[in-house]
Amino acid sequence: EFEPDTRIVGIKNVTASETYLSPPDSRGHQVLPPTILTEAIAQVGGILILAKPENTGRLVYFRGIERVRFYEAAAPGDTITIEVKVVRLRSRMGVLTGFARVGDRLLVRGTMTFALGPKADGSEGAPE
Repeated sequence: EFEPDTRIVGIKNVTASETYLSPPDSRGHQVLPPTILTEAIAQVGGILILAKPENTGRLVYFRGIERVRFYEAAAPGDTITIEVKVVRLRSRMGVLTGFARVGDRLLVRGTMTFALGPKADGSEGAPE
């Protein structure tokens, strides 16, 4: 799902072959580290920001993270739904809020701040 300048939904399928899964515990269970989930939310948000034509060719810099809460872990076989919404969006900065779920289970939620770098050709784009 995609609503320009407003909202985006991404899907992450967790597979057992992913190298960043935790080592198996005493029961043989592995989990996706919560930091990876946080990064996934930031990357989905980056897609939303870079979808604007004026942002083509820019880098998105992760500037801050606030009020992130981890609730449950994801494991191989889970399909994670990642939703990101715009809180504030300016020409060079913004704030996004996002969460990751498996079905009705909330895994993580938080607010992230980002900044946009100049375009690859050195131009800054439209003024704020």
